[in-house]
Amino acid sequence: MTSSEALLPGTRRALLHRVATAQSQGRSPSLVAAVQRDGGIAWSGARSCVDGHEPDGDTQYRIGSITKTFTAVLVLRLRDEGLLDLGDPLEKHLPGTDVGDVTIFQLLGHSGGLKAETPAPWWERTPGATRPELRDVLGERPVVHPAGHGHHYSNPGYTLLGSLVERLCGDSWAEVLRREILEPLGMDRTTPQAVAPYAGGWAVHPWADVMLPEPAADLGVMAPAGQLWSTTTDLLRFAAFLAHGDERVLRASSVAEMRAPAAPPEAGDWAGTYGLGLQAVRRGHRTFLGHSGSVPGFLATMLFSIEDDVAAVVLTNATSGPLTGAVAADLLHIVAEAEPRIPEAWRPLPEVDEELLALTGPWYWGTQVHSLRLLADRGLEFQPLQGVGRAARFRACPDGTWTGLNGYYAGETLRVVRADDGSVDHLDLGSFVFTREPYDRGAAIPGGVDEGGWRGLTT
Repeated sequence: MTSSEALLPGTRRALLHRVATAQSQGRSPSLVAAVQRDGGIAWSGARSCVDGHEPDGDTQYRIGSITKTFTAVLVLRLRDEGLLDLGDPLEKHLPGTDVGDVTIFQLLGHSGGLKAETPAPWWERTPGATRPELRDVLGERPVVHPAGHGHHYSNPGYTLLGSLVERLCGDSWAEVLRREILEPLGMDRTTPQAVAPYAGGWAVHPWADVMLPEPAADLGVMAPAGQLWSTTTDLLRFAAFLAHGDERVLRASSVAEMRAPAAPPEAGDWAGTYGLGLQAVRRGHRTFLGHSGSVPGFLATMLFSIEDDVAAVVLTNATSGPLTGAVAADLLHIVAEAEPRIPEAWRPLPEVDEELLALTGPWYWGTQVHSLRLLADRGLEFQPLQGVGRAARFRACPDGTWTGLNGYYAGETLRVVRADDGSVDHLDLGSFVFTREPYDRGAAIPGGVDEGGWRGLTT
């Protein structure tokens, strides 16, 4: 990964101050963080309780539930390869689990209604041999909510997804992960087991400045929910992939699908939404995407902003203390506010399509006026000229129509309807008719136009 343009001294000091404050006030044995901008590492910093032994971008920490995002990418790969559909019930590909009616999409977005945790003892602090089979993970009553009715975070749900990957790929989850994500992205410091140099996990006493070592259990069948170790450098590579896609792993449209909200969040539990293996958090006017993670001895957060093209990773080796999610969000906010992204220079389209150019300008839905703008790659932008309304961007399709990319019209079809003489009669957007004039008499408008036409008060 190449280094991007250096941050300003004031920005670097603000970032270091935030990290140093987090480690000091959070009483963490160590804390390491890094920020990526425009595809390169722009800053990194660390603090440690041991003088001269600060961690760096090559030091492994356990990342807990950030592992789930990797598992989700593997499932989306299987979908893109045609081996499954996200709407498939789990039973179709992984029979005999007693939760087979839950769909793959619901498991990815934590809307399957499954329990949050496994039966006791606590799975994160006991060896995976304690629960060697899926039935040991699910227990006697694995479903606690109706499937599809809302978000309820489930660690066993991602264990099922890991087993699904193994069933369809014919190999272990760890091997499939290495082959299909880690190697293509150059993430050679992300591993199921710790590989030196790595930080040891610690618990810090809540009322005294003393520490206790935490065990690092192999989670066994639960590994797809929280097993991995990684570094700030590797996780920034992963964040760049999640922001832009990489054809070697997953195309841009599929990672964009991961970022879209999958279900309403639990009331009062999330300061945002959850997609398919990705959390989304709103901070002011910005949306940060990524995931957090925790296992005994470690806390981790990876966040990125598409709009600002900035990512941040914060890793620490304490069971509790530093709020890594808040720290990562603050690091992003510091950079985005102090050194906002410089927009690309405006350039005209490489060529003119007269037929498309003729469609631009004002269009009326009844009396409401909208504008249609031509974008690159024959895309269109449609938005109201007054007030707040249903604005959307559209992607051109081979059949001459356009598909909505966002908002109310996401997935809806925009098409040009022509009269018998070949001229444009109107635009049809999900059955809504848009005409060149308000209630154009010459266009096919549902319900027709009153024969008396427009009139004044005394008409």
